[in-house]
Amino acid sequence: MARPADQFARIDRLGALLVAAGAGVLACLPFVLVKANRIVPGVPRSLLASTPPPGAWACLAALLLAAVVALVIGKPRLRLTAALVGLIALALAVAAAGNTLTPPDNRVVRISPGPAFWVLLVCLGLMATDAITRMRPGPAQRVVWLAGFLAIAILALGSGTFDHLSVMREYAVNAERFSREFARHVLLAAGSLGAAIVVGLPLGVVCYRVPRIRAGILGTLNVIQTVPAIALFGILMAPLGALAAAVPLAARLGIRGIGAAPAVVALFLYSLLPIVANTVAGLDRVSRSAVEAARGMGMTPWQMLSRIELPLALPVIVTGIRVVLVQNIGMVTVAALIGGGGLGTFVFQGIGQTAIDLVLLGAIPIVALAFSAAVVLDALVEVMDRVRR
Repeated sequence: MARPADQFARIDRLGALLVAAGAGVLACLPFVLVKANRIVPGVPRSLLASTPPPGAWACLAALLLAAVVALVIGKPRLRLTAALVGLIALALAVAAAGNTLTPPDNRVVRISPGPAFWVLLVCLGLMATDAITRMRPGPAQRVVWLAGFLAIAILALGSGTFDHLSVMREYAVNAERFSREFARHVLLAAGSLGAAIVVGLPLGVVCYRVPRIRAGILGTLNVIQTVPAIALFGILMAPLGALAAAVPLAARLGIRGIGAAPAVVALFLYSLLPIVANTVAGLDRVSRSAVEAARGMGMTPWQMLSRIELPLALPVIVTGIRVVLVQNIGMVTVAALIGGGGLGTFVFQGIGQTAIDLVLLGAIPIVALAFSAAVVLDALVEVMDRVRR
């Protein structure tokens, strides 16, 4: 007969934490909020009070199954399956609540997912992520899974099942502008990263080759990195505005005190330190024996750099690029305050109008973009590291 201590040891600690959090919020917090319009406070409704009984009990059964698996089953595939079943049930339940509580032909009432929904979503997402981590999938498999999850989410949102939820109603009103701002957000983040790679990679090589200037350059870039984003945007507005006034060609090219120009320059400056520092670190990690062998074969310094040192340092350099891209995707949000555009326009417009659903319309894609970029570049780094070995 198993002792109580042995039984307790079989309880998964992360699972116990997630189950406790999920059960607590489901019992104490509303599952959805019913609003007369987009800005008024919502009337809280529980899962059983907002969803038709068959759907509500099916969702509770799926959540209970996920809780039992999270507590006592350690097999990663079963844990992932249970988490996905819980996520699907949760999504269908909130969609059913939106369809049930929205009056026919009413475009004003808003049905928003409540705190219980969001906490349960996070708990199930963490359970799925933990299961995938335990399975230790390869880099290609991780990217395929990410693409699959995103495709399923996009198809589900486009199917009309969730159209009565408040976030989707905000999207319906702002669909054309959303596409434009999404593209602008990606362009600002990727464009500033590309410029930083063009400048930062050679600068990192110079710092590696000439150690006496390394401390000065890295110190200067570190000082720039410590300046708060909104302050740097403000500092750049004056010189860029003066340049646009003095040089008409600059103004015609879009260089002004407000808009995309100060945002791109600020993001470019913030991007330099990780790329330069990781370039130096990557080159420092290159085996001296490999360099000496290349020199013994008669390679020139440029050939050693391009054929030996940079390829071997590439995993560390790409790690720096990953940090920069994820950082830029988040920081472009703040650029909306100076007219830079991007998804941050929805975030700050929603804050100004006290419309949380409009905030979510901008914030959720930003989180998805940053997470996707991190997964893809992490997989790329792992592949490069395996090739280097």
